Amino acid sequence: MVRLRIQEVELRRPDLRKPFPRRFVQRLTGQTVQTLTRRAKYLLAALSSGETLLMHLGMSGSFRLEGHRSAAGTAARLGLDPHDHVVFHMSSGKAVVFNDPRRFGLMDLVPAGGLTEHPAISGLGPEPLSRDFDGRTLARACRGKKTSLKAALLDQRVVAGLGNIYASEALHVAGLSPLRRASVLATPAGAPRDAASRLAAAVKQVLQEAVARQTGRDYRDSRFLVYEREDEPCLKADCHGVIRRRTQSGRSTYYCPVCQR
Repeated sequence: MVRLRIQEVELRRPDLRKPFPRRFVQRLTGQTVQTLTRRAKYLLAALSSGETLLMHLGMSGSFRLEGHRSAAGTAARLGLDPHDHVVFHMSSGKAVVFNDPRRFGLMDLVPAGGLTEHPAISGLGPEPLSRDFDGRTLARACRGKKTSLKAALLDQRVVAGLGNIYASEALHVAGLSPLRRASVLATPAGAPRDAASRLAAAVKQVLQEAVARQTGRDYRDSRFLVYEREDEPCLKADCHGVIRRRTQSGRSTYYCPVCQR
């Protein structure tokens, strides 16, 4: 999409998780995508109009590329299915199709200069792979928190974009129980304890390894340390524990009760 013009937009339903913004099609048609970036789990397409197309995949959303230019220079007809809800026809002759069976995805148009104030962006914490995220930052965000470590990692105000799978994985790598209070990471004065530095490093490690494996294509292709491994032996050397599953805040948490303290 980058450096290409959006020639046509097809909306095949009036909403996803929320209704599409006012004049969505008209505001996008004819615009050039200048950059495509990410903030937490949001994709941000900066447009030549100055507006930003903000997109979220939700639970089941995905994008794919379809079509090609025919000899006559027109876009080939696409074979769309009922879950293809938005189609961006690009100046390359190809189409970017958004598919979302559960319709938990989101698309919005943010006026020029309004991105940092948008409700989806304004309260986000640091990016986990940025230099801004370390043990000190994590400890400061968790100081005095009575919630669990697992819940703290899923709080987008603490760290942006970390999901349920890699929160469990990071806690296992760091050797920390997901059931402990988040306040364990900081001293009463807010200084980082060793656990904070270990956990911040573990978050970076599991995400970097996930990117290297290209798990975004299908996370089920990967072999995790604890996620979805209930009743299987712990993979850590010299640990004889068995992976357990527990529900926290409506989400499944997987951990080893022996090596995660």
